[in-house]
Amino acid sequence: MSTTAVLTGTQWSVDPVHSEIAFKVKHLMITNVKGVFSKYQITVNSDKHHPISPDVYLTIDPASISTGDAGRDQHLRTGDFFHVDQFPAIEFKGKSIDKIKNDDYQLHGDLTIKGITKPVTFDVEFGGIQRDPWGNEKAGVSVTGKINRSDFDLTFNAALETGGVMLGEEVKISADLELIKQQA
Repeated sequence: MSTTAVLTGTQWSVDPVHSEIAFKVKHLMITNVKGVFSKYQITVNSDKHHPISPDVYLTIDPASISTGDAGRDQHLRTGDFFHVDQFPAIEFKGKSIDKIKNDDYQLHGDLTIKGITKPVTFDVEFGGIQRDPWGNEKAGVSVTGKINRSDFDLTFNAALETGGVMLGEEVKISADLELIKQQA
């Protein structure tokens, strides 16, 4: 992982055992291939009562990608896709947040993949806050969004003999996150 965010106020970090960052992309123009990243860190800096804040910092280890096929996963780590040897982190830094209604928000920020930074917007649904049986304060957040993989130089593709291409350009991203309030 790369840099560490320096934050003030109340910090929330991710509980990786109860969280998931996933994606899916069209394959052969007829179905979706899905995958997850298993190594990531998220820090949210907010007021003491509510974890919804634009002050979000995420790093993902792209080498931790898993699609259920070891050969495909290895290909995704190469220069055709994430080039993990040269670019060992995917990063997101939140910039602003808009309340849409009730517990629905839009989080705006900068996403960096393969050294290319682009502004993105993610839909965020706040699930609430609960105290677990051990006294830890936890918050639930679901995040969804879309990016165009070509915007980040993830351009590998192949033409199909029946027309079209092997991989879609749009990547749908979803994350179900359980955040842990950090003790002061």
